[in-house]
Amino acid sequence: MDLAYNDASFQQVSRRYQIAVTMNWRAIFGLRCPRCLRGKAFRSLLVMHEHCPECGLKFAREPGFFLGAMYFSYGLGILASLPICAVMFYHEYSPWAIFGVVIAQLALLSPLLLRYSRVAWLHFDQRFDPR
Repeated sequence: MDLAYNDASFQQVSRRYQIAVTMNWRAIFGLRCPRCLRGKAFRSLLVMHEHCPECGLKFAREPGFFLGAMYFSYGLGILASLPICAVMFYHEYSPWAIFGVVIAQLALLSPLLLRYSRVAWLHFDQRFDPR
């Protein structure tokens, strides 16, 4: 059995995959629909559209659908607070000062964390259970 492959077709498939991954990252950072990658997910700062304005995809499949977004929010919150924690720890601030600054930072970032964690959850869900 000969398992030779055409190098040109392999590069073409690889390039398509790279473009798809790049488009998905752009859509996540742009807060766009996971199916069409064009429709805006949010109507205002904290209010989501029920359906994608472009393709009509229903964002919340069922009640409690966005509970999974808490995992993404938790991870994003840790990533956002680690640099400040590290710098303050390096400069020997007290643990209470570090705690207070991190709590204030997360309180200020919570609207952004909500938005990006929900869109990341939508893309994660669409990747593994497409509609």
